[in-house]
Amino acid sequence: MVFMSNLDKMRDQKDVEGLIKALNLKEDKRIREKAAYILGDIKAKEAVKPLISVLMDDYWPIRNAATLSLGKIGDRQAVKPLIDVLSDEYWLVRETAALALSVLGDKRAVGPIIEALKDGSLNVKCEVVAALGVLGDKRALEPLIDILKEDDYILRACTVTSLGKIGDSLAVNALLNSLEDESYFVRVNALNALGTIGDESALPHLQEALKNSNGESFEFERAIKETIDKITSRRGKNA
Repeated sequence: MVFMSNLDKMRDQKDVEGLIKALNLKEDKRIREKAAYILGDIKAKEAVKPLISVLMDDYWPIRNAATLSLGKIGDRQAVKPLIDVLSDEYWLVRETAALALSVLGDKRAVGPIIEALKDGSLNVKCEVVAALGVLGDKRALEPLIDILKEDDYILRACTVTSLGKIGDSLAVNALLNSLEDESYFVRVNALNALGTIGDESALPHLQEALKNSNGESFEFERAIKETIDKITSRRGKNA
């Protein structure tokens, strides 16, 4: 019999063998779930295959724990199984799969994650958008730009941040257009993203935006000035 207190001891002792046995117990789902989390916390590479084996478990919290832990462990053999988890029936597991794949950083996941932008859950879509930003693959640019048409301002705000991480002139144009977004949150995130990219072609547009603001928003004007300063200072360092 394994108890919760036993798992804490196993964590401290890094008893991977004992934790894997606990993962495979059928008597207590909570024990199995916690064991799955701990295996990720201690980055137990020996547990990759056992964790993959429970990705199809009937109990979604175990699937979620295993998904997160596979991301933490960072073994590339988990990439394909985690891609399959993007189609899990429960939204939180799909969300965790996108996060785990972004941590793994394997480009094989880019296409499936782009496809996951069609997910019906807003939470999942936000995590998918963030994952594409982390992966930084330019194949994601146009699909992300399409997301800027979505109604939810939080999703649009996440998207402009990811576009800033990916860069490219296509991203710059989309970010400049987002300076006119109805959401202040989106506009400020777009400014931060432009500052991250540092493309000087944005400067005339930023200066025009500052001119047209007419003092309507002190905070937004300050954000524009900070972005202009960031881009021009980078130019000075590269001179």
